[in-house]
Amino acid sequence: MSATAPAEGALVAAQAGRSAARERRLDLDRAKGVAILLVVVGHIVAAAPPVGAEWYDWLRYAIYRFHMPFFLYLSGYVAWLSGALSTPDSAMPRYTLRRAQRLLAPFLLLGVVVLLGKLLAERFVHVDNQPAGLLAGLRDLVVTTEDSPATFIWFLWVLFLCSVVAPPVWRRVGTVGLLAGGVVLLAVELPDIFYLERFARHALFFAVGVAVAQHEARLLPRFAALQPLWWAVFLASLAAAMLGWLPGDWSLLVCGLAAIPALHGLMLAPAAARQGWALLLGRFTMAIYLFNVIAIGVVKAVLLKAGVPWTAAGFWIHAPALTAAGVVLPILGKVLVLRRLPALDRMTD
Repeated sequence: MSATAPAEGALVAAQAGRSAARERRLDLDRAKGVAILLVVVGHIVAAAPPVGAEWYDWLRYAIYRFHMPFFLYLSGYVAWLSGALSTPDSAMPRYTLRRAQRLLAPFLLLGVVVLLGKLLAERFVHVDNQPAGLLAGLRDLVVTTEDSPATFIWFLWVLFLCSVVAPPVWRRVGTVGLLAGGVVLLAVELPDIFYLERFARHALFFAVGVAVAQHEARLLPRFAALQPLWWAVFLASLAAAMLGWLPGDWSLLVCGLAAIPALHGLMLAPAAARQGWALLLGRFTMAIYLFNVIAIGVVKAVLLKAGVPWTAAGFWIHAPALTAAGVVLPILGKVLVLRRLPALDRMTD
């Protein structure tokens, strides 16, 4: 069997045409599953790890060099496969409304819940990223977003912006123009309002997802066949970032781009196809993304109350327990509770 055979098998639906490409792509589901696990691992410590567990800071820094760029890449990929980029101007209002219902509604709902929860909790315990008050918290949630009380859900807002900006841009200037626009956004400095700064730093990866999806029949087999090369480049980029050789946004750009062929190519391997856990997490990505921080916070409080200290030794209990909580509890909440509430069930799919 040739080295490109696994990738070619994953492309059968895509090669049959755009309508077939709408079928569920398991490589993308697995990729989302791996990415959301990395999100959870990056969230188990809100501020600083315990003294003596500074290794976690290195791990978190490495994860943050690529995991959200990879999510934007996957989102751009799906935007191409779904045909969303071909949305005509006349249909954009309806399309924008659907995107808002899908992305901004859960953003606002969860953001308000987190804000109210912090305002209540701060009366009894220490609260990270403490809001100044109800009105100030609402302003920071959607306007002065650098001080948002729920920064962890910024991806939904940025994805909404990418989703509604990309179709009219793509129809006028094509994929090359979309990529060029992403590069231009990296070069400008947008203000820290309405998550525009994060949009500027991540829009390019959405455009790269569109480009790869458009040419997947040629690119994905190479992603799969050249895995040693892609992983060497990816790991080298992470090492360069951690050594300070790629300062600022350069580390996000280089590591984010290097992660794409390494991780997506890995998802096409036969061994990856046997990883049911990745597929499961991929299908519950939205619920995990929305609720992992809350689940982690609750379980951390329980562990501290039970006498598990926030120390270097205790962290070896906290770390796996909080990671499991950030994954399992949102899935249980989705299956046992949200599926009984149609509106919330659709919002968290």
